[in-house]
Amino acid sequence: MTAFDLDRAWDLHPRVSVRPEPFGALLYHFGTRRLSFLKDRTLLSVVEGLAEAPTARAACAAAGVTEAELPRYARALATLADSDMLNRRAVERTSAP
Repeated sequence: MTAFDLDRAWDLHPRVSVRPEPFGALLYHFGTRRLSFLKDRTLLSVVEGLAEAPTARAACAAAGVTEAELPRYARALATLADSDMLNRRAVERTSAP
């Protein structure tokens, strides 16, 4: 598993569909046909927040992840990135003046 850079911007892969479930969520990649289970509603909040957050660390903070919990969530995000569920954001978004 590669190290996950929490200080970079990440997005859900455009070919990934998220289906919320009571236990967390199912992620399905239409390109690779892989299915991933998110067994944590907070992780689902992090993944859903990636699109608007400037960094993965900011998405974690917005979802209520504490500093002590951050390594566990970084490992989960790294697993999702390794399975092509997440991509580094190609172009950093900037807010309009």
